Amino acid sequence: MGKKHADEDPRAVVRRLMKAGKVKKKCCKSKPRCKKCPVLALKKAKKAAA
Repeated sequence: MGKKHADEDPRAVVRRLMKAGKVKKKCCKSKPRCKKCPVLALKKAKKAAA
């Protein structure tokens, strides 16, 4: 996920990934979730922050 910003909240991390084009702006709600899903990116960022 690039540089580590320990002081930022997970939503800011996902917003930065969206801006970089690594994550889509909106979830397509397919099952299973695609790799560029913002829902999965947020879960991953929350797990990394904990």
